[in-house]
Amino acid sequence: MNKKAFIFDLDGVIVDTAKYHFLAWQKIAKELNIDFTLEHNELLKGVSRVRSLDIILELGKVKASQEDKNKWLIQKNEDYLTYLVDMDESEILPGVFTILKFLKEKNQPVALGSASKNARPILEKTGILSYFDAIVDGNDVTNAKPDPEVFLTAAKLLNISPENALVFEDSVAGVQAANIGKMTSIGIGEESILHEAKYIFKDFIAIDTNFIEELIRK
Repeated sequence: MNKKAFIFDLDGVIVDTAKYHFLAWQKIAKELNIDFTLEHNELLKGVSRVRSLDIILELGKVKASQEDKNKWLIQKNEDYLTYLVDMDESEILPGVFTILKFLKEKNQPVALGSASKNARPILEKTGILSYFDAIVDGNDVTNAKPDPEVFLTAAKLLNISPENALVFEDSVAGVQAANIGKMTSIGIGEESILHEAKYIFKDFIAIDTNFIEELIRK
């Protein structure tokens, strides 16, 4: 059987921690009198924490010193981490575990490719760390998506060439990163947003294991 690299983003793909990011960013925005909505939050999907803060400040036309920015970045992460304390396997999005289990049974290499700097504790708390052969997160890369660094690093760790790598992503920047890296992009979410992906599914429940089997055989 062919070996492919199956690379998963974290937030919005494996777990829905996007809601916690939103609450933490919204708290900062409120302190700065910036109106920050769920619609605005879409702009932060797949981008780094530093860039996310810059986007919020731009929304409110707020100028800030690096010292203030550093303070808010620490505050945001501390607030976000308080939401993660009670995370467990119930936070795994529907259908994800079925696919991870199937890939494990088929002995296919699996990696995480995420901008999150809290990826490992999240995988531990949700009980799925053992399903990943490699983890590349925000602590391991310098370039944010749509730069493909995170996915190329993951494929390299799995010893699989980029053209044999498949990436599950829920953000436009993530899909673009996979495409730029010459990988097969699989969008999880709305087709109107993720139309650049090679394949698009509303969620993991919509992904049949026969589809995964076909990808392995290609």
